[in-house]
Amino acid sequence: MMDTAAECCVPPGFRFHPTDEELVGYYLRKKVASQKIDLDVIRDIDLYRIEPWDLQEKCGIGYEEQKEWYFFSHKDKKYPSGTRTNRATMAGFWKATGRDKAVYDRSKLIGMRKTLVFYKGRAPNGQKTDWIMHEYRLDSDLNSPPQA
Repeated sequence: MMDTAAECCVPPGFRFHPTDEELVGYYLRKKVASQKIDLDVIRDIDLYRIEPWDLQEKCGIGYEEQKEWYFFSHKDKKYPSGTRTNRATMAGFWKATGRDKAVYDRSKLIGMRKTLVFYKGRAPNGQKTDWIMHEYRLDSDLNSPPQA
């Protein structure tokens, strides 16, 4: 069931199909910089407290059935002082697959896209599912403050 706030934030017939360049160069860049995004179409969620099959209820927008959902979520660290990412949920885990893909705005590198697949259960014996997620991050040069 979709809440009325999600239904009323977009007009009938609205379709949200941003490119990788738009997701990184506009939405993610503005989110990281705490700038206002013109239309509130991407929800904030805690990805590691929600199962993939519950994403539609939390992230769906508009009036139509969707097969893709967009959301912002902070990375969870496996260990407080480490760099390893915790991608586990109660029912399973997200596992990175393949190589990261560079995202360009014209010829300038602006970010990267990582593909993850959801496995039910615990590693290394998890059962692969059909759930796929693309995780975007800004290029590290864009994350650092401008030099004076």
